[in-house]
Amino acid sequence: MDATSFPHVIPPEMPQYGQANHIFQLMQSMLEQLLIHQPQDPIPFMIQHLHLDSDDVPKIVILGPPASGKTTIAMWLCKHLNCNLLNTENLMGRELSLLAAEARKYYRRFRGWVLDGLPESREQVLMMQTLGLAPRHVIVLNAPDMVLIERNLGKRIDPQTGEIYHTTFDWPPEPETQNRLVIPEGISELETARKLLEYHRNVIRILPSYPGILKAISADQPCVDIFYQALTYVQTHHRSNAPFTPRVLLCGPLGSGKSLQAALLAQKYGLVNVCCGQLLKEAVADKSKHGEVIRPFFEKHMAVPDSIIMKILTQRLDRQDSVQRGWVLHGFPRDLDQAQMLDSLGYSPNRVFFLNVPLDSVMERLTLRRTDPVTGERYHLMHKPPPTLEIQERLLQNPRDSEERVKLKMDLFYRNAAELEQFYGQAVTVNGDQDPYTVFEYIESGIINPLPKKVP
Repeated sequence: MDATSFPHVIPPEMPQYGQANHIFQLMQSMLEQLLIHQPQDPIPFMIQHLHLDSDDVPKIVILGPPASGKTTIAMWLCKHLNCNLLNTENLMGRELSLLAAEARKYYRRFRGWVLDGLPESREQVLMMQTLGLAPRHVIVLNAPDMVLIERNLGKRIDPQTGEIYHTTFDWPPEPETQNRLVIPEGISELETARKLLEYHRNVIRILPSYPGILKAISADQPCVDIFYQALTYVQTHHRSNAPFTPRVLLCGPLGSGKSLQAALLAQKYGLVNVCCGQLLKEAVADKSKHGEVIRPFFEKHMAVPDSIIMKILTQRLDRQDSVQRGWVLHGFPRDLDQAQMLDSLGYSPNRVFFLNVPLDSVMERLTLRRTDPVTGERYHLMHKPPPTLEIQERLLQNPRDSEERVKLKMDLFYRNAAELEQFYGQAVTVNGDQDPYTVFEYIESGIINPLPKKVP
C-alpha cells in the first residue's frame, strides 16, 4: 500500500479471507522453513513444503524424571494421534548427530512425532533448534522423588510388546503376560536416585528453551488422568501472532444476558456493539428511507422482513469502525435462513457463543421486572425491589414480560437453536445461568484463545 494515502480503506473481505484461510500462519511457517534450510532455489522449496502439508501434524516433547510414566503417556499419545514415537532406543544410536538426523527424517513426514524423554540436555536442545526441530507442545511430568523411587522398584516390562507394567498399580490380568515380564535394568533405589539427580541438573537448563509451549502435569495421579490432561493440551492451538479482528455473534433466548455481555465486550475491547433491534428502532427514529419502510411493521407489531433487516444490518457492518475494530452482534440471526443469508453476504462471525439458560431462570429474570411510570426507574421484585411501598404499588409490568409472551419466545428460540448450532459448527456453549462477570470471563477466554480442535 502507498504510505502517503492514509487512512487506508481495507475491504472487509481481506481480513476475513486471511483469517479463514490462516494466511498469516502460512506465511510465517514458510518464512521459518526458508530461514532454517536456506535453499538455493526458494520457490520449488516452498512449493514442496506446501505439498507436504505438515504444519499441523503433532510435534510433541514429553519430559519427566525416571518412573514418571512419560513413556506410557508418549505411547498412548502416539496411538491416539497416529504419529511416530521417537526415543533413544528406536533411533540410530546415542550420538547426537545421528539422533538429530533421524529425528529430522521423521519431522518431514506427514504423521508427526512424539519425543519420549528427549532432549536430555541443553546441548541437545541447541542442536535440535539449529536443525529446525521445533516442538509445538512440551509436557513435563513432575512427582516427588520418594514417589518415583517407590514406583520404579515395581516396574516390569513385556519384552515382546514393550509395554510397561507395575506390580502394584498396573499388573496385567493375563497369566501368559505375567509370566514373560522381566525386571528392567537400572531400577534399584541407588541407581534411580542417581538418575533423578542427573535429571534435575539437566531439566532446569532445558525448560527455559520452551517458553509459551510448556505444560507441567503432576505425575502423582492415575495414569488415565495424566493422559487426558496431556491429550487436551496437545490438541489445543497456541495463541497466534496474526492480527485478529473479532466478529462475535451472541445467541441465546430472551433474558439470557446477550445485551449485557455485548456491552462488556464492546467496553473492554472496543468492539462495535451491534444490536439488531436497536438498529431498527434508530432507523425509524431517524426517519430514514429504510425507517419509513419499517415504521408500519412496528405500528402493527409485525415482524420486519429479513430483506429489510439485512439492508440495515449490512450498512452498519460495512462502516469502517466495524471493519477495523470488529463487532459483536446479537438479536440476529434468529433462525437458519437468516444465518445463511448473513453468511452468503460475507458477514460470517469468527466466534459464536450460545448462552444456555433454563426456562425457570429466564422466567425469574423477566416476569419479575417492573418499571416506575413516574421516574422511569427499573426494578426487579427479587434482585432489585423498590425501596418503598408507595413505589411498589405504582409499578407496571411491560406486556412483553408477561409469562405467556416469555414462554412463546423461549419456545421459538429453542425450536431454531439446534439448526443454528449445527450451522455454526465451531460455536461454544456457555452456561448463562451464573454471575454475569463469570459468563463474561468464559466468553472472553473463547475470544482471545484459539478455537479448540474438533476431535472426530
